[in-house]
Amino acid sequence: MQIVALLVAGGKGERMNADIPKQFLLLNGTPILMHTLKQFSHFKEIVLVLPSSQFKYWQELCNTYNFRQKHTLVAGGITRFHSVKNGLEKIADNTIVAIHDGVRPLISTSLINDLVSETKSGIGVIPIIPIKDSIRKVEGENSVHVDRSNLFGVQTPQCFLSTDIQKAYTQDFSNTFTDDASVFEANGGKINTLLGEEKNLKITTQEDLNIASILI
Repeated sequence: MQIVALLVAGGKGERMNADIPKQFLLLNGTPILMHTLKQFSHFKEIVLVLPSSQFKYWQELCNTYNFRQKHTLVAGGITRFHSVKNGLEKIADNTIVAIHDGVRPLISTSLINDLVSETKSGIGVIPIIPIKDSIRKVEGENSVHVDRSNLFGVQTPQCFLSTDIQKAYTQDFSNTFTDDASVFEANGGKINTLLGEEKNLKITTQEDLNIASILI
């Protein structure tokens, strides 16, 4: 079965206090997004979702850095939900699609392949990592300890059969959709999990970028 990567990158860099969107910031001398695409270079097809206003700049970066990784550009939407939906429209039926954050450049090929291999009809597969910090639930002026033993952080890529996840994205948008797995579950799909990787961090702050530059 064919495997397609759907990479979503719609950041603006606001938490970075940067003049350019975070996916274009340099990580060890190369834009973050290029590192991410390279991790999926063993896929026959990559769909990259960007705001249409960033197409020209991205193409200029590809020329500047002589980046020749084959991919298809798709215009994003007003939310991540709508951006993923736009990307899914370009993906054929009966394929496996791995939906990944464009600013997670340190994902390993082995984890990608493990997630893909576990994907089945009606079942999505996502990477999770245990939460290490103590957790408290705050309501107004009160707070209470929450048992963290069965709580996990969620990462990407999240993998599904294209037909299943395309159907899930025909639903109306809801603020309860925090990732692709939550969209899938709301449409009756089942989610299985695999242990993710600590290094598979999402770069959203300057501290994240500093850490990534060491880990890479």
